[in-house]
Amino acid sequence: MPVVKVEDLTKRYGQIVGIDGVSFEVEKGEVVGLLGPNGAGKSTTMRILTCFMPATSGDAQVAGHDVFSQSLEVKKHVGYLPENVPLYPEMRVSEYLDYRGVLKGLRRPERRKRTAEALERTRTKEVAGRIVGQLSKGYRQRVGLADALLHDPDVLILDEPTVGLDPNQIRETRALIKELGESHTVILSTHILPEVEMVCSRVLIMNAGKLVPQEVIDRYLKRSGFRLVLTGDWPGIQKKLTAIEGVSRTQLLDKTPELTVSVETRQGTDLREKIFDAVVGGGGKVLEMRQAALSLEEAFTRITTADTAAADEEAA
Repeated sequence: MPVVKVEDLTKRYGQIVGIDGVSFEVEKGEVVGLLGPNGAGKSTTMRILTCFMPATSGDAQVAGHDVFSQSLEVKKHVGYLPENVPLYPEMRVSEYLDYRGVLKGLRRPERRKRTAEALERTRTKEVAGRIVGQLSKGYRQRVGLADALLHDPDVLILDEPTVGLDPNQIRETRALIKELGESHTVILSTHILPEVEMVCSRVLIMNAGKLVPQEVIDRYLKRSGFRLVLTGDWPGIQKKLTAIEGVSRTQLLDKTPELTVSVETRQGTDLREKIFDAVVGGGGKVLEMRQAALSLEEAFTRITTADTAAADEEAA
């Protein structure tokens, strides 16, 4: 049984549709990236799953509990880190976590144990006695994550956990999330796509309030191709390349000083010799050719800059 199950979830704000018929499942132990441009509906979906916001229609369950009729039970199984962590800046870190443990119904002995474990896991033990408002942005994010871990939830829902952090803090937080994924189910929303490639086992992409079909995402991510460095006249070379059976897309990436070109091919086809001959036949010269799969960033851009039907047609 999936630990998170969403069926036909819809949220309307008057005439505006925030999310429209979203359905997906997350299995125990998965680290899933929830991606999408601004306004796609990611945060709305997360707030519904964490019982911070009701849906207009549809069903959602977390750890077997309904988010609408069993919200208190759901909150026992979910740890939530919102994009802007709501901390009490005047409290010390240990005092804040102890207070949050009281609100989560933890008794004193268990509260002390869980607080110590959360401080250890999030590497915030050294700032336990410091005032929250005096901490750096990175440490405040970690304190928020320690709060989310206090009651040892089955599911962690993290909304932009590395936003506003410096490169060193991003690396540390990334490593921490990967470590947490070994013992928790994680749903991670972020705009940093290399982060998703490093941490997540699967991605879900939302666009304009709808979830992009998984088969469309898979088709894009399974595309193969080549990066070439060439000399010559691009229009003539491109005409020869696009005439090759099995080539699905060509693109000029850079033209200074030589031409850098992307050639996408259908999966399972080795067209290196034909590509070489086409470049020469178009009056060009190949300086470099290397195999290159379509990156998550490229797939994401293609999917979210066209409607789902068009993306599906192109992927097919």
